[in-house]
This record gives sequence, C-alpha cells and structure tokens, in this order.
Amino acid sequence: MTGLVAGVDVGGTFTDLCLCDPATGAVQLAKVPTTLPNQAGGVLAAFAAAGAELARVGLVVHGTTTTTNAVLERRLARTGLLTTAGFRDILELGRRTRPRPYGMTGRFVPVIPRDLRLEVAERMDARGRVVLPLDEEGVRAALARLLEAGCESLVIHFLHAYANPDHELRAAAIAALMWPTPWITMGHALLSESREYERGVTAAVNAAVRPVLERYVGRLADGLAARGYGRDLLVMNGNGGMVSARAVGREAVKTVMSGPASGVMAAVVTGRAAGMPDLITCDMGGTSTDVALIRGGVAPVSNEIEIDYAMPIHVPMVDVRSVGAGGGSLARVDAGGLLRVGPESAGADPGPVCYGLGGERATLADANLILGRLPPDRFGRAAAAAREAIARQIAAPLGLGVEAAAAAVVRLANTHMAGAMRMVSVSLGADPRDFALFAFGGAGPLHASALARELAIPRVLVPARPGLTNALGCVVADLRHDFLRSVGRPLDAADMDSVHAILAAQEAEGRALVAAETVAVAAVRAEFWADMQFLGQTHLLRVPLAHPRPTREELQAAFEAAYLARFRVRLPEIRPGLVNLACSVIATRPPVDLTRLLDPGLRRGTLADAATGRRPVWFEGWHDTPVYWRDHLPAGVRLAGPAVIEQMDSTVLLEPGDRMAADAAGNLVVEVSP
Repeated sequence: MTGLVAGVDVGGTFTDLCLCDPATGAVQLAKVPTTLPNQAGGVLAAFAAAGAELARVGLVVHGTTTTTNAVLERRLARTGLLTTAGFRDILELGRRTRPRPYGMTGRFVPVIPRDLRLEVAERMDARGRVVLPLDEEGVRAALARLLEAGCESLVIHFLHAYANPDHELRAAAIAALMWPTPWITMGHALLSESREYERGVTAAVNAAVRPVLERYVGRLADGLAARGYGRDLLVMNGNGGMVSARAVGREAVKTVMSGPASGVMAAVVTGRAAGMPDLITCDMGGTSTDVALIRGGVAPVSNEIEIDYAMPIHVPMVDVRSVGAGGGSLARVDAGGLLRVGPESAGADPGPVCYGLGGERATLADANLILGRLPPDRFGRAAAAAREAIARQIAAPLGLGVEAAAAAVVRLANTHMAGAMRMVSVSLGADPRDFALFAFGGAGPLHASALARELAIPRVLVPARPGLTNALGCVVADLRHDFLRSVGRPLDAADMDSVHAILAAQEAEGRALVAAETVAVAAVRAEFWADMQFLGQTHLLRVPLAHPRPTREELQAAFEAAYLARFRVRLPEIRPGLVNLACSVIATRPPVDLTRLLDPGLRRGTLADAATGRRPVWFEGWHDTPVYWRDHLPAGVRLAGPAVIEQMDSTVLLEPGDRMAADAAGNLVVEVSP
C-alpha cells in the first residue's frame, strides 16, 4: 500500500479528518459539522476542507456512529425473526432486569416487534442432538408471512444452534431462495455462544442495522470514488480493529462503539510513546463523554457490553462507558427545582446558543463561555445570547448570579463524568492514583484538571490534537479479528484435543483473513483466552492463555489466579467450568510519526511568541489569566496555572496551582495541584 493514509471519525457534532503522509510525516487536519441524516456528506466535506486530493490517498479508515445511533434511536430496518417454537419472546423477557433500579417505571422497546417474531417447529438439545427435525414447510410459511409484512432483513435464531447449526443452515438455505435481499443473519455464525438471550439480541441487532450500515457505507464509497479515491474503504470495529467495507455488513453489529474505540486506540499509542502506559481516558465531545481504563498499554476489550437497557452486544468491543455530558449537553432546572445537565444534547443542529445557529436552550458550552474559559470574541453577538440564556433558564430559577449558575452547570457535568470514570476504575478494583488522565475530544482538556482533582489522579496527558484524536485512532489502529466458540463443559471433563483444535482453527482463520486484506502490516500475533466460571455461577471470567495448547492443569491454575486477582478469594472445593474459547488475531500496522501533529517549525520560538493576550477566567472567582496558542508553544516549555491554551480543535485549561510541561511530541503533561 502506498499513498496518504486518512482517518475519519464521525461524531454527533463534528466530523474529523487526519491525513498523514507516511513518507514525509506531513499531516493535514480538518474539522467540519456532521451532516445528518446522511453522514457521508460531512466526510466528503472534511476531505474538501483539508484540500485533499483523493487520488493520492492510499487508505481511508472510517470510524462511524451510524450503527450506535441507529440502535439507540431505534432507526432500524424492518426485521423479521425465525426462532424455535416456544421461544419467540426470549428477546423481550431477557434477564428480569429493570430499566430503573427503583420503582416500576421505564419501558423497553425490543429491536424486533412481537408480530415479526415467528416460531418454527425444530429442536436441538444442549449437546447438539436433534430432538425435533426442522419443519421446512413451516419455515417457508413463516418467511412468506414476514415478506408480506414488509421485512427486508431476517434473523434465524434457533435454540442450541451453537452446539449444532444444521437447522439454522438449512433454514438459511431455504430463505436464500425466497428472500429478496442478502440480509440474512444466522445467530450461530455471528456468535457461537451458549446463552440464547444474549446471542439472540446480538443477532437481532446485527440484522436490524445491517441495511442501514451497508447503505451508508455504499453512499460514502461511491462519493469517495467519484472524487478520485480508487482503493478499499476500511471501517473501524468496536474492538479497536478494522475491516473492509466490502465485508463490514455481514457483521455490522461489530461496528457498534466504532467511534469511541478509535479514540482509545489513539490513547494507547500516544500513552506508550509518552511513557504513560496506564491511563484513564476521557473523550468529551459535543454530545457525550466516553471513558475507558488502559493498563500496561493495552486497550480493554470485553464481549459483555450492554449499550442500552436490555441490549447486550456479545461481540468483542473496547470496554468504553458513556455518559450524556458533552459540550452541547442541555442544562435546565426541572419541576422540582433541581439543576440537570444532559443527557439531552443540542447536537450539531442547532447546537449551543453561543454557536449562533438558532439554538435557544442553555448548554455546557454556554456555561464555559460565560466563565471565560472560551474566547468571547470568537462567538461575536452570540456570546451575549448565551449569557442571557443562562441568566433566564438557570440563574433566575435557582436564585443565583449568572457566573455562579454557570459554575454550577460545569460542576454538575464534572460530577457526571467523574462517576463514569469511577465505573471503569474504582468499581473494578483500580486506584485512579496509579493512572494518568488522558483528556481528549473537543471539550475534554477544558474539564480534565477538575476531573483529575476530583478523583485524585496526579497527572493529565493532553495529546497534540485532542479534538482530532478519534480520527488519529483510525490512522494508527490495527487489523483485528476475534473468534469465540462455546465449549460448555466442566474443566475436568473437557476434551483437551478438541480445545487445542478449536484454538488452532481460530488462529488459522484469523491469519487467513489478515492475509486477504490489502493493508500493509508490520507484524501479526494471536492472543488466546478462555471464558471460565465455577460450576453453578452465572457470570464469566475471561482468562488469558499463554499459548494455544494449554494443559488441563494450566487452565485450572490460570483460572484460579485470575479469580484470586479479581475477587481476592480462593475456592478450591468448587469445580471450574470451561464455557468458551476465544482467539484474537491482531495485525499491527507500520508506526505513525506523532511528532508532526503540531508543526515543529512553529515551536522553535519562546513562550512570549505563543502568548495571545489575557482575559478574566472564573475559578471560584475571577482570575486575570494568560492565554496561549498551542501550536507556538516551544518544546519543553513549562507553565504554572492559571492559564488557557487554545488551538484549532480544543482548549486546555490549567487551574490555579497546576503545572504543565510540553514534551518533544507536543503532548502536554499537567501535574494537578491537590
């Protein structure tokens, strides 16, 4: 592969582009508003804004929120389900959880409505033995009903198909002769896991978003081709890897959390280069904040993530937790007189009041502007409108001054974000004091110091281009293929030859898929895992394996060590069970020069060259605060807070007592005052 490498991230508010030249290290950047409902327009606009010649681009990697938004907003294709007789309601019954922990309130809308979930006579037992043969005429009749009901996508999800998929395969063969579209999903082909509810939901989500994703990717690929791009388009998966657009639709559910995953991958690369492999990431954009925990320079991947109530997606995804607090989060005083911030957002259209695009409801961005953390002169007359909105909608109902009301909005948003960060650290037994806070997104560095202080995190790492980090993550991401196969046996009764054969087959398939890609890679490695539990338990513990041919004794020892590390208890009297075997094949790509994200030629002056003025900024009172342009900050410069550091894609806020140093790559390392 030759030519420029482009990473594109589509967020809820902005679409970001990072275009790198591997030969020279030169970087072109762009940030444009996201275009809804067709996000392809914003992607093409970003290339135009960067002045990119698409004919010179050798690779485009795209992180998208298309599938995530489709699920959360229920903008899904009309989908039908064929399932085992007696099990049509399994997607709705779930695990007897509730939308809200207290009170009988809340509602759940299943991905596939009940009238489109049809039963077929067939049955396998848990060992894969046929109990009741497949009623093929019943399959044809059910397919005819779903087609008459206007379904364009189909799920085939039979009980225990993970143990024997013959009935699902036969039903799919019948459907292929009747179904007018290629959108047919078999549950076992997507996820060979024993839990019927989780497997069914994952398959249903895949089928419901597949047409949405394929249409969008098709529009984007056509638009790029029309402008001269002649190579393959790659799409980020939620596991931090990427896959060709030609194949992305078959496993569309794997692109859920695509956008947040790319930011975590960029954090991994940046943290390693900066000598900080242990990070808590905080990606604060215009709509939400995503947080994750990185240990030892490795992104956390889980296959048990629930992106919404009763919506478990059991495919490997980077373990990111989201909270509805972003720069565009709406602030309001509710009927009980309590201040609320988010989760509703002003988004890109109309956006915060200070954008001057017609927004009338107060947002977090408006509060930051009033507190002097954003430059008032950049917003013109809209700055006065933002102040009036905070005064009327927040300050007056609470009986506060405008600045105090704005500070309360910021403080409450910080509380929401700090809670999400505790979920990925303290709740998992990790001490935030052992990590650095990696702050990115357009608004992340503006809140990072306060968040770090709240959690006693000693240092903050702000990358060179925080507002474009997700796009950079697309540039540096690896190729990755994940596989999982259910075993479902007590460990002392498991067939170890079968265990070794499964892991070897998974590795071979992954390496073959990597070899078929047209992307340059530096190295390929395989990682092996076992999902285990004590017999009688419900939840699984993922255990890393040193090699693909573990002995029974090695599996036992690895599980006991993992259980002790997680729960601090030994249970030698209980037999362990081997539930699943998993393999990840990862192809690392050639490194990217991160030192060119900021032009080195602009960083050779003095601190005075970077100064752009002073303005009052609110820190529990007004402080006369110096303002700097980050692109001109000299390498190795040191600053003491308070200070504001502005750049094209973000704003960094140093609070009083903070100390900051710029490293050789242009990252800012902030020592947070107690």
